[in-house]
Amino acid sequence: MLLGVVGVGVSAVLISTAFFHWNLRGEGPLLVPRFPLREFFRELPGHMVWLIPFMLLSASIIPLRALQWQQTLQRKVPFKERYHLVAIGAFTHNALPGKLGDIIRSFLLSRTQQLPFLQSLGSVAVCKLLEFAALMLLVALSFLGPFGKTMAQFAGALKVAVSLCIGLVALVVLLAHYSRPLAHALHRRHQLPRLQGLLLHLAEGLSTARSFRGTAVALLYSVGPVLAPAIGYGMALHGLGIPGGLFAGAVVLGAIALGQSLPGVPAGLGLYYFVTSWAARSLGASEADAAAFSALTHLGTVFSQVTVGAISVHQRKLRLKDLRRGGSLAREAAHHVAHDAVEPVAP
Repeated sequence: MLLGVVGVGVSAVLISTAFFHWNLRGEGPLLVPRFPLREFFRELPGHMVWLIPFMLLSASIIPLRALQWQQTLQRKVPFKERYHLVAIGAFTHNALPGKLGDIIRSFLLSRTQQLPFLQSLGSVAVCKLLEFAALMLLVALSFLGPFGKTMAQFAGALKVAVSLCIGLVALVVLLAHYSRPLAHALHRRHQLPRLQGLLLHLAEGLSTARSFRGTAVALLYSVGPVLAPAIGYGMALHGLGIPGGLFAGAVVLGAIALGQSLPGVPAGLGLYYFVTSWAARSLGASEADAAAFSALTHLGTVFSQVTVGAISVHQRKLRLKDLRRGGSLAREAAHHVAHDAVEPVAP
C-alpha cells in the first residue's frame, strides 16, 4: 500500500515536469508553467495529423507480437488464439493496475493449450528479450541518421543497454542449454525434486535459444513489434516539425524502454512523461510540443491497445472482474508451477 502511494506521488511529480518548472529556490511559486496552458490545449487538435497514424501503428503491435510469439513456442498454436491472448494481455497491461499483461497472456495460453505455465512464460520472456535486442539494433542504426551528433549524448546509455542486452542473451542461452542436464544431474542424485521440474519447464520455455537458427528467425520476427512503434514516434517527431525526426523514433523508444526498466521505481507512467518530453526537447522540439508529444503518444497508445484488446476480451467472454484478479491468477499460476515441478524427471 505504501509503495503504491509513493509510486503515485513520484509519478505525479515526474508528469508535472513535462508541463512545469519546479522552483525549489523558495522565491515565487513552486510550479512555473513551461508555456501558456490555455494556448497549449487550444493547439492540441492540430496534432491529429500525426496522432492517427501513430495509433494505427501502435495497434499493429498486437498482430505483430502474435506472429513473433509462435517463433518461441515449441507447439503450433493457431494465430487467432495467439492474437486474442496478446490483445487481452495488452488490454490488461494498459487498462488495469499491476502491469500483468504478459503474466495474463502466459497464464491463459497455459490453460487453453494445456502447457506448463513456466514454459508459456519462458516463451514470452524470450520474445521480450529479443524485442529488446532488436530495439538496440535500431537505436544503433539511428546514430547513422541526421541526428548522429545530437544523439551522441545517448552514447553512454546505449553502451550500458547493449552490455545489459548481451548479458541477458548470454544468460538465456546458458539456461536454455544447461537447464535440462542440470535437472537430470539432480534427478540422479535424488536432490531437489521441485527444482528439477522447474529447470525442465524452463528448458522447454527457452528452447528457441538452444538453436542459432531458431534464435535468428525469432529475432527477425521481433523487429516488427519494435519497428512499428519506432516509426510511430518518428512520425510524431516529424509532425512536430523536427527535420529528420523520422530517424529519431527508435531513440525515443529506446529511452522509454530504459527509463521504465529501472528496478525498484514504481512510477512507470511518470517516467514515460519525463523521458519522452526530455527526449523531444533534446531533439529540438519546443516545450509545448514536447509536452504534447508526451501526452498524446501516451493517450494514443493506451486508447489504441485498450480498444483492440477490449474486442478480444468481449469475444472471449471474459469479465473485467476476472482480469482484475490478475494477482490471484498469478498466484494460481505459481501454484501450478510448484505442482508441476514435483513430477519426476524423465531420464
